[in-house]
Amino acid sequence: MDSPSPRDLKPKKKAPSPRRDGREAAVQFLYGNEAQGSVEVTPDRLSAFWELRDAKPIVREFAEELIHGVTGHLDEIDATIRTHLENYTLQRLTAVDRSILRLGAYEVIFSNHIPPQAAINEAIEVAKRFGTEDSPGFVNGILDRILKR
Repeated sequence: MDSPSPRDLKPKKKAPSPRRDGREAAVQFLYGNEAQGSVEVTPDRLSAFWELRDAKPIVREFAEELIHGVTGHLDEIDATIRTHLENYTLQRLTAVDRSILRLGAYEVIFSNHIPPQAAINEAIEVAKRFGTEDSPGFVNGILDRILKR
């Protein structure tokens, strides 16, 4: 019996770290919440979200910390993003990019659990997964401007 050639073996996809998974979950929640026309975070909305998205307790805890952080500082985050957009309005952005930028801006401005440049890199990785082909570069540019302010 022949064994498969190395070319036939596909590398196993590495599971994201709990922190990356938490960021991805936070972006998904923020996006879904906005799609429903609300930025309010309620226990019922979080519960309904977690029923649809399986996650370990550590992921849930981190995601909820991020979600509450973004929504708690949303006005300031949006104002900061607006000042760094050129030829765009915040509402003109895709909802996914807007959610990723909000999360990244929260981590760059308010969070002390990650260095700002690492927060930008994480946002870029999330943008690669959920955004368009142009999202990673766009997210990088805006968050870099925010960091340099």
